[in-house]
Amino acid sequence: MKQALGIALLFSTCFMACNNNSTSATAASASNDSAAINRMFDNYWEDRMKLYPLEATTAGDYRYNNIFRNDVSVAFINDAKQFYTRYLDSINTFKPGNLNDNDRISYDIFKREMEMQLERFKYHEELMPINQFWGTQITFGQLGSGDGNQPFKTVKDYDDFLGRIDGFATWTDTAISNMRRGMNEGYILPRSLIVKMVPQVKALTVDVKNNLFYSPVKKLPDSFSVAEKTRLTDAYTKAITEKIIPSYKKLTDFIEKEYLPKGRSSSGIDSIPGGKEYYNYLIRYWTTTNKTPDEIYETGLKEVERIKTEMEKIKTQTGFTGDLKAFFNYILTDKKFNIYKTPEDVLNGFRAIQAKEEPYLKKLFGRFPTTKFEIRRTEAFREASASAEYNQATEDGSRPGIFYTPIPDAKKFNYTGMETLFAHEAIPGHHYQISLQQENKALPKFRRFSWYGAYGEGWALYTESLGSELGLYTDPYQKMGNLGDEMHRAIRLVVDVALHTKGWSREKAIEYMMANEQIDEHGATAEIERYMAIPAQALSYKTGALKIRELRAKYEKQLGAKFSIAAFHDEILKDGCMPLDVLERKMDAWAEKQK
Repeated sequence: MKQALGIALLFSTCFMACNNNSTSATAASASNDSAAINRMFDNYWEDRMKLYPLEATTAGDYRYNNIFRNDVSVAFINDAKQFYTRYLDSINTFKPGNLNDNDRISYDIFKREMEMQLERFKYHEELMPINQFWGTQITFGQLGSGDGNQPFKTVKDYDDFLGRIDGFATWTDTAISNMRRGMNEGYILPRSLIVKMVPQVKALTVDVKNNLFYSPVKKLPDSFSVAEKTRLTDAYTKAITEKIIPSYKKLTDFIEKEYLPKGRSSSGIDSIPGGKEYYNYLIRYWTTTNKTPDEIYETGLKEVERIKTEMEKIKTQTGFTGDLKAFFNYILTDKKFNIYKTPEDVLNGFRAIQAKEEPYLKKLFGRFPTTKFEIRRTEAFREASASAEYNQATEDGSRPGIFYTPIPDAKKFNYTGMETLFAHEAIPGHHYQISLQQENKALPKFRRFSWYGAYGEGWALYTESLGSELGLYTDPYQKMGNLGDEMHRAIRLVVDVALHTKGWSREKAIEYMMANEQIDEHGATAEIERYMAIPAQALSYKTGALKIRELRAKYEKQLGAKFSIAAFHDEILKDGCMPLDVLERKMDAWAEKQK
């Protein structure tokens, strides 16, 4: 018996030692894989900043602030293809089963991103490089205004932007050449969008001292020497006169005289070569799902009807006796909803909303960003056609997160949508999500500064539904504003798909929007033209919000008393932007741990 026990003990000791050695080897292998994959992610980010210097500036990495890549040139596109191919090959050398939880999330996000970016080149976006909603012609104005991402604090900062002016002049020539090729091959924007670009670019051709790009010269820091001020004033005057104004004049003439007459009469992207396939790609890109256009369209129709029912309840609560369309018109036109006199009054109204939320935030969140936050009026040069938006802070905090709101006429500013707008664009919407992501140094940089519309816009739209939990929407008209915004995102599912796959005209889409939400013709036109310019982007909001709401309901049911809304929100936000399928896998694992 003793001998048998001794053999058993010997076997047991040997087994444990061997097993421990095996476990140690596995742990060491996992550790090595983690170190290697994160080195690769670091290299990717460094290479990406060199390739996309405007992204670097946005992220607060100012090493390449003097560089402006000609990103519509054949040479750049070839470089970008090689870049994504190289890193797709690199990620494929790792086995996901050997990675820890955080690295596995990074692996899944990174691999998908490389594949999606490489597929994108098939659709020749360089042949339609600008539109009225976004594009380099607008971005460059924001950079050069002195109020955007490009810093103008030091002499070097001012010299850096002079370098970018050279790059922009080259980009303009290539963009025009590409658009001429696009005209010949059927890649061209609808005429109704092209006409909107003319005043945008023409506004940047005015004389030097009234030109937007002269604004930084008017704000030369007092710390600069007289000699430096003189040199920079002369350099900017010369650059604006000889490069910027001629570039924008060239672009204006081309758009007005050549491009506009050839603009297409159709509204949908399915009218261009390969447009149907391109739209399906854009759905996958923006929603991070494999949903079909018809699935999205049907979801939109159902959501429109559901929200209409909620709107009817609010209408009844206010005592309004007309139909829903009359109620929309009443809120849009009655002067009782125009309570402000000056732009500063409007800004103070948003500041009051921020103060109103403050006591409730600690019940809904356990993590809070340290990044500073400001509320500002949108710059004058783009205010007429801009929407309210959030601009992220720099990594080092030298530029705060900024909520921009256009105020073309304060006396016509309608207060009824302010609370839901602030929740979405500012707190706890984009400011919380983006800031917490950037502040999380446990993430590789490509995740700290990444963006997925279905997640980011989905989160922001979801936070609008937290209004009553944030002490908001006590005024029924503010609640109507919230329902109006939700309806707006539901309508997008219908009209975006209908424009690009069902042959709807711009006019039919505008009519549908005005029939179902509180919006005037000018606003509906701007929205529909946005969806025409950037197909499928608008699908991301509702798709993402529905997924987050679905996950919350699932875990509330599964966990019962163990469910913590603050813990749920913290877990959603802590690892940053990711595709929705990756998010759901992560959240399911979190819910299991809560049990």
